[in-house]
Amino acid sequence: MDLATLGALLVGVGAVFGGLVTYLGKRGENAVTGYTNLTQDLQEERAELRVQLAEAHSLRAADQAEITRLRGIITRLGGDPS
Repeated sequence: MDLATLGALLVGVGAVFGGLVTYLGKRGENAVTGYTNLTQDLQEERAELRVQLAEAHSLRAADQAEITRLRGIITRLGGDPS
């Protein structure tokens, strides 16, 4: 095997390894991008759930106030609100 053939072989092997490194790097980049998107989606969903929870707490407080008001009316009319 002469020097030119050996050089060509080494260039070919280098190209294969370069392609492999590029492929693996792209896979890693895609994984990070996917993870970032998933994280952003989860944060948005969590923010929406916090709003819904705040609304539910507000409705519960209003319901409790209404129950207290109605129990007072029942008591004033001589009933037992239990």
